[in-house]
Amino acid sequence: MTTAEIAGRLAAYCRNEQFSTAQKELYADDAVSIEPVETPGFDKETRGLKALMEKDKQFSAMVAARYGTTVSEPLIAGNAFTFVLTMDLQMKGGDRQQLQELCVYTVKEGKIVSEQFFM
Repeated sequence: MTTAEIAGRLAAYCRNEQFSTAQKELYADDAVSIEPVETPGFDKETRGLKALMEKDKQFSAMVAARYGTTVSEPLIAGNAFTFVLTMDLQMKGGDRQQLQELCVYTVKEGKIVSEQFFM
């Protein structure tokens, strides 16, 4: 798949909150994920597809309710793309909130090899 095709598929999966399906299909086994800051329970950097999938599972377990996710149209440059992801959700023990991130991805040999999030 091209970078544009991967960007389109990832955006569609995210809009439908199918994050684990996206990881299984689109991510390289040695992919890396970089968060804006280290938070309790989550390292700033996570390496390897299995670890990324576990991180997604842990995050989902912390969510009490989801009210929708929106994703901007991807912006593509060479082997990289970005979009804005907005999640309307309520974390367990917390208030309803909207989390907005700029998500930046790098593609190599038809797979996502890195993702980095900015808030």
